[in-house]
Parts: sequence; structure tokens; C-alpha cells
Amino acid sequence: MAFPILAVMGAVNSLIERVIPDPQKAAEAKIKLAELAAKGESEELAALVQMTQAQTEILKIDAAGTSFFQKGWRPLAGWAAVIGGVVYPLVRVFLPWLLNVLGVEGVPELPALDTAEIMAMLGGMLGLGTMRSVERQKGVA
Repeated sequence: MAFPILAVMGAVNSLIERVIPDPQKAAEAKIKLAELAAKGESEELAALVQMTQAQTEILKIDAAGTSFFQKGWRPLAGWAAVIGGVVYPLVRVFLPWLLNVLGVEGVPELPALDTAEIMAMLGGMLGLGTMRSVERQKGVA
């Protein structure tokens, strides 16, 4: 992960070399800049860790619930993504073909769905599922 502070370090270093002609003072300024960048990076990382820990606690509470609506929304979202992103496009293509083969005429075309968003959701869910499967294989609780 590239932090925004590190992205501008090279440009600022070259600016320091142009503004401060003395090599010793320019080196000191670069060192101070690097120290500030490291401090900012560690603060940003600490905030990210804190946010991740808070999200983990929320997920633990959510998973401990006894209500079907609380525990079942993730599988429902997964099945909705599978049906909308995989099953429906196949049905949309093959159902009219099958009905034509069976002799049914005048079959209207089924409406198209925006499968890009559905596939993005499905891909994200599958990616998370894959990571959890790897964790299980490695013995991580």
C-alpha cells in the first residue's frame, strides 16, 4: 500500500535540492522530511489498524446474533449475486433457444441486467471466501 506522503517525497526532495544550494543543509532538510513522512505514515497505519479492529468487533457481534435476518443476509447476498451474475445470463440466452427448439414461437426476449455490478459484488465475495479458505488450510482460527 502506497501512502500519499510517500508519493510526493521524490518531488519534494528534488525541490529541496533546487531551493537549498548547500548540500549539507539540503541533506538535513531531507532527513527532517523523511522523519516527518515516517511519523505521518505510522499515524496513518495506526488509524487503519484501529479502524480494522473496530470493524472486526462489529463483525463478531453480528456473527453472534441468533436472528436469521441478522446471520442470513450475507448468504442471501451471495446467492443473489450468483443468480444475478451467473444463472440469469445463462437463462436469458438458453431459455429462448430451448423454447425455439421445442417449437414455441413468439418468445419475447428477456430483459438484460447490469451484470457488471453484480459480477463485481460476486467477485469480491468470492475473493473473501478464497482468503478464508486459505486461512483454514493454514490452521488460522
